[in-house]
Amino acid sequence: MKFLGLLFVVSGLPASAAQGGLAPTPDLAAQLDEIARVGSVMVDGDVCQRIVTERALTYMFKVDVRDQWLAGDNYDVDNAAFIAMKKTLLRLSRLVSFPADVNLWMPIKGHPDKIRVVIRNTHEMSQFWPWGALYQDMIPQMKTVLETGKRVTVTDKPGWISALAPVSDSLGDPVGVLEVVTQTQVDAHANVK
Repeated sequence: MKFLGLLFVVSGLPASAAQGGLAPTPDLAAQLDEIARVGSVMVDGDVCQRIVTERALTYMFKVDVRDQWLAGDNYDVDNAAFIAMKKTLLRLSRLVSFPADVNLWMPIKGHPDKIRVVIRNTHEMSQFWPWGALYQDMIPQMKTVLETGKRVTVTDKPGWISALAPVSDSLGDPVGVLEVVTQTQVDAHANVK
């Protein structure tokens, strides 16, 4: 299945990226930034804050030597808020003609140095998320977005472009970050087992 997914990603990239070369980065970056701009206006931060339940948040940092999966097993979401937001993010990702994802990242109340990916999308692309992590250290560029409310483009990881944009609540305060991401080069052997 991963191989089929890889074929889809490779076939959907611009020709130069599908062949293993770098795609024209400025154009891709501009298109991702436009989606980030639109998403920043469309995505409702109040709804985003309702996605992860209080129950899940109380278990997120608990450690039990007898149950290493305690936090993950007790991670749940408000279904209505999650589904509505996932559909919105999927629609945003389709504003470009190449494979892209729009992911939702949220800081964790009481842990200002931590952040979590709340929604990942179709292609499971992210320049920042280590597989399986419920939360991780705050990415410096995401901290900048949350503090300034300004969009930032990140190309730190070779072969990746992410446009980061703030998600604001009804008071206009940034409460989350959108990661609009694509790969500019694909390692054809990376996901084949």
